[in-house]
Amino acid sequence: MASLSPPEEAAASYHRRHSKRYPSNGVESVSEFAKRPKIISPPPKPSNFISSSEIESEFSHHDPDFARINNGSFGCCPSSVLALQRDWQLRFLRQPDRFYFDELKPKISESRAVIKRLINAEHDDEVSIVDNATTAAAIVLQQTAWAFREGRFDKGDAVVMLHYAYGSVKKSVEAYVTRSGGQVIEVQLPFPVISADEIVTRFRNGLASGKANGRRVRLALIDHVTSMPSVVIPIKELVKICREEGVDQVFVDAAHGIGCVDVDMKDIGADFYTSNLHKWFFAPPSVAFLYCRKSNNGGGGGAAADLHHPVVSNEYGNGLAVESSWVGTRDYSAQLVVPSILEFVNRFEGGIDGIKKRNHECVIEMGRMLVKSWGTQLGCPTEMCASMVMVGLPVCLGVASDSDVVKLRTLLRERFSIEIPIYFRPPEEGEIDPIAGYVRISFQVYNKAEDYHRLRDAVNQLVREGFKCMSLSS
Repeated sequence: MASLSPPEEAAASYHRRHSKRYPSNGVESVSEFAKRPKIISPPPKPSNFISSSEIESEFSHHDPDFARINNGSFGCCPSSVLALQRDWQLRFLRQPDRFYFDELKPKISESRAVIKRLINAEHDDEVSIVDNATTAAAIVLQQTAWAFREGRFDKGDAVVMLHYAYGSVKKSVEAYVTRSGGQVIEVQLPFPVISADEIVTRFRNGLASGKANGRRVRLALIDHVTSMPSVVIPIKELVKICREEGVDQVFVDAAHGIGCVDVDMKDIGADFYTSNLHKWFFAPPSVAFLYCRKSNNGGGGGAAADLHHPVVSNEYGNGLAVESSWVGTRDYSAQLVVPSILEFVNRFEGGIDGIKKRNHECVIEMGRMLVKSWGTQLGCPTEMCASMVMVGLPVCLGVASDSDVVKLRTLLRERFSIEIPIYFRPPEEGEIDPIAGYVRISFQVYNKAEDYHRLRDAVNQLVREGFKCMSLSS
């Protein structure tokens, strides 16, 4: 095995003010990166790039006693952006009438314009700002449900989704599609993953099942980065297959999209695409965008033709982007700071793309360090990881159920002050002593090698103590 650079060097290289530029990481090719639209203000001079001490200051509100290596769940927001958010909140509270009539909608439009440029959308009104990806899923699935109930789709027509779709999205499919008479096909994906070809083959089989007996696949719901287990899905290839197979519409759930993987609407070609901004784009919780492609020749009609926010306000019927800009009196400040977030990310060399590439390289370095120490494996090839990676836990810990991973996660948090999600992978028939427990580690700009050393040492200590998950009470 090739020698690995010390973990300390991986973290130090991340935090150097004048770090070298990183090569392509496999998630996005050099050619893809080169053709991405460049946004924003002129980049800062090298002497103005953010320093290690400034990064620490921006995230000094994090609990210093904890190893916070779970950015994927809740994201993070720097102090400078939080301060600007508070300014927006006070502007509303000082003079609500003026804020509502004169400022709110124009400022939300500015945020939408920033997102449009970031994701390379064609039109401003293709971008709506919503609370989170779960809200976006409800908007799209509500449209699908209406089509079944109004007879535009036949009972038994299919919606195809990945088995590893996020839990709340699967519940939304149940609530909207199943209750309306649609058939739901779940594509069972392998884990650990050997290659993207496995996913492509199984997805093709899922579409074939959806089209059996003359049925039509009305919607394909595909993750860009699955949550648990975390794997980067070959999204462009799956969207292309959907077009070839006559799928009416394609919805990409990319809760972990922007700031984590390449997000280019013209390149991906989906009808709908949603991503949270509070996970990997440094927004305060919670804010997301929903992209709805204007030009669509699918059998289900135009992508944005009949989309509505599930919270009906006096803006109903004025288009989803406008409907979403006012859903009653509430705090809109997370949506209003989006342009300021862009200023924060441009303090890093390479902006958001540079952050994304460095996060990827660092999380892979940390993952390999854990694998070497525990004698296990990564959950997928490194080119199918982004800023998160699945790392197998030692078999001797005895992870044997979903209940075990919840209890082990609690133990790591309460005894060792480590925040880390854990995944249970049920053994397949005939497997002997497989790796059944995997931690999902994230890397964001505030992380350091010591965070992952703490996880490594905690697990090794449990192994030395002869710990078994069965010893934990419910």
